[in-house]
Amino acid sequence: MKKLKYNIIFEGAELAGKSYLMSQVYDYLEPKYNSGGKIMDGCHWFNCDVGIFGTKFGQKALEHYLGLLEDITDVSVMIEKFHLTEAVYQKLYNQKDFNFSKMEERLYKIKTKIVLLIFDEDEKLLQQRLDDRLKLYHHYSRIASRPADYIKQQQLYLEFIKKSKLDYLIINSSKLPNPSLVAKILEFLGEK
Repeated sequence: MKKLKYNIIFEGAELAGKSYLMSQVYDYLEPKYNSGGKIMDGCHWFNCDVGIFGTKFGQKALEHYLGLLEDITDVSVMIEKFHLTEAVYQKLYNQKDFNFSKMEERLYKIKTKIVLLIFDEDEKLLQQRLDDRLKLYHHYSRIASRPADYIKQQQLYLEFIKKSKLDYLIINSSKLPNPSLVAKILEFLGEK
């Protein structure tokens, strides 16, 4: 099977459902384009925000990941949080503006698309998602916020996506699981 090459950045506020929807897209792309060996080489998945975005090393990490993306020319790569997350975190936590236009020029050249996940601004929904996350990841309690704070994050993502030069798709992920959302993402990629 001929491999199609995608670079897909999944962006969105905490609790938007990025990891879940990425796992569903990955479960489609990876086996479809796998070489048939013992390595899962049909698609790669980078979780770029491992506590580094919003710190003094965030932009340096972006540069390294971007270099790696430019080097990977034959396999699709899904990226969980990238330059928009850095912009949101710098604005929220350091009151700094992050100009991502040069980074987007490079991302555009390697045909990168963005899927922005959003949720209904429903504090009850967000509290339930937060409770679920805290049950799975106790360490998250150190950075857990009020539902209103996640809504504020989302508002910044929506502001920054309008400045993006990349193709993007906004998906409301308030109701999960939802197979139709995966179908929309795959259609956006040209898979369906």
